[in-house]
Amino acid sequence: MCGVFGLIGKNSSSVSGDVFRLLRHRGPDDYGLLCWDGEKPPTRGKRVSCAASLVYLAHTRLSILDLSKAGWQPMGTPDGRYYIVYNGEVYNYRELRAELEKAGVRFRSHTDTEVVLRAYALWGPEALNRFVGMFALAILDTKRRAVFLARDFFGIKPLYYTHLPDGGLAFASEIKALLALPGVKARAHPQRLYDYLRYGLTDHAPETLFQGIYHLPPAHYMVVPVDEPRRAEPVRYWDPTPTETLDISFEEATSRLREMFLESVRLHLRSDVSLGSALSGGIDSSAIVCAIRHLDPGAEIHTFSFIAEDAPEINEERWVDLVGRHVRARVHKVRPRPEEIVEDLDDLIYAQDEPFGSTSIYAQYRVFRLAREHGIKVMLDGQGADELLAGYPTYYAARFLSLLRQGKWGAALYFLRHASKHPASQGIWAILKRTVAHLLPDSLQSPLRRMAGEEVLPAWMNGEWFAERGVRPRPLWKSRSREALKEQLLLTFAQINLPSLLRYEDRNSMWHSIESRVPFLTPQVVQFVFSLPEGYILSLQGVTKAVFREAIKGLVPDSILNRRDKIGFRTPEARWLTALRPWVEDLLRSEATRAIPVLCLEAARKEWKAMLEEKRRYDSRFWRWVNLIRWTERFEVEYE
Repeated sequence: MCGVFGLIGKNSSSVSGDVFRLLRHRGPDDYGLLCWDGEKPPTRGKRVSCAASLVYLAHTRLSILDLSKAGWQPMGTPDGRYYIVYNGEVYNYRELRAELEKAGVRFRSHTDTEVVLRAYALWGPEALNRFVGMFALAILDTKRRAVFLARDFFGIKPLYYTHLPDGGLAFASEIKALLALPGVKARAHPQRLYDYLRYGLTDHAPETLFQGIYHLPPAHYMVVPVDEPRRAEPVRYWDPTPTETLDISFEEATSRLREMFLESVRLHLRSDVSLGSALSGGIDSSAIVCAIRHLDPGAEIHTFSFIAEDAPEINEERWVDLVGRHVRARVHKVRPRPEEIVEDLDDLIYAQDEPFGSTSIYAQYRVFRLAREHGIKVMLDGQGADELLAGYPTYYAARFLSLLRQGKWGAALYFLRHASKHPASQGIWAILKRTVAHLLPDSLQSPLRRMAGEEVLPAWMNGEWFAERGVRPRPLWKSRSREALKEQLLLTFAQINLPSLLRYEDRNSMWHSIESRVPFLTPQVVQFVFSLPEGYILSLQGVTKAVFREAIKGLVPDSILNRRDKIGFRTPEARWLTALRPWVEDLLRSEATRAIPVLCLEAARKEWKAMLEEKRRYDSRFWRWVNLIRWTERFEVEYE
């Protein structure tokens, strides 16, 4: 894991100190930079003159594979044509190395970085589809006079860029490094701000919440000409959308998924440093921990868990302990108190760069801090499984809708009757309510959502401000497919859920100088699951993750596999904010808050009071107000 930064088409000699300081947490073990004037060979080192540079590349290193100086970056090819700065881990690097050696390539290190560089030198952009792992990289091609930027299939590793006033382009692993550049302002993006405040939605589009700063989208690369950086356009190299539904039996699907999952965990265990795993006690994290024990019976397993103290309805400690005993793990737990989030909030907001959806991100932040305190540098996590295998309550309505649209009325009623008995479905009325929302014509969406208290433009949002900036309020998602479950899975996977969850995970882990790995997210696993019939994922009996539960039988305790609730690292957010009432109310009355034009504070205070008096149901909009206010102050965000 590392931090990467680059400037293309700009004299960059004055920014190196800030870059290393701002990205040091991503790579505390080493650093290096490269400067190229476009004519002479590039110069590399820890301190080199970058006067009149056309290309500047900087790198901070968290050493995971080949801890020697041979892994130092920026790394170049022997012929001096290509140079790379790279953030990530390609787990099948040994297999790729063997293939490259057969083609005549000779290696000087045992790093995956050198494998990635030499693979690109031999195969060009086609090399990306051979990688199994996570990556964000920049490769300077001195002959072609271009910089090749690329991001992994799912966006596990971040890569941001912005166009500079003088025509140059800058890129970085984190937004804060770009905001430090002259001419780059912290200005709120109106549409992305609406998406966040209304739905808690972030990281779903090329634009960030900072106007003029963009993501390189997942599964995309971009070739940046060093002489004309503004000509660069993202190019997609991979798409998770299935081209067909596989015609295989449920038994064959479970067998193949088990094999794929164990192989993925095996690859993700490759490391030259200490390794641990996040454990919530749910199916996904438990499966990873149990797979580690299956693959390496003698391994010392460390698990790290958040425990919701004084919240029995979401406390998963008994499940954590059960799995810990099953695999003979060293179980570590953290139990934050409400006042601790106030103490840590500024650091957390700064680590994340952009606002986040709920205080569950703080639970994750504390888990990574705990892991770091115990000397762990690599963590495995179950991120992506819920979006892949229908782990959220909203998927029940999508499955019901699929059956209705396919004319399977008997199966639809059977599903509704059985699914509504599972706690995770939130009951029959929740399923029906969500289904009806997809069936309503667009003309009725706004008035009926208003009647249900789900307005697309709530009273606490300043509709006039958003309208003046061309923002059009809209529902988050409306299904139009006969396979509504597949449609929603792909949407939450590519836009609504997973991109933001991966950002949270990357920033929380890297803030504590930890590499976090996600074994569910490989192209092979994802394309296979998305190609299965919907009933294999969410069964007619209302069992979520049906094919995966069957695939890991014998690995994971039956009591875990038989769980029908869905909790995860969920926090008692309403209880926490109620306990912090004086602090919240001070924020809502503050001078800084009054200067934020997107909130209608009188309406917000009324909703807050109604929630405290139990006249209005709690949801995370209250947290989003708090987060927005503190984010605005921390980054000195401007609202134009």
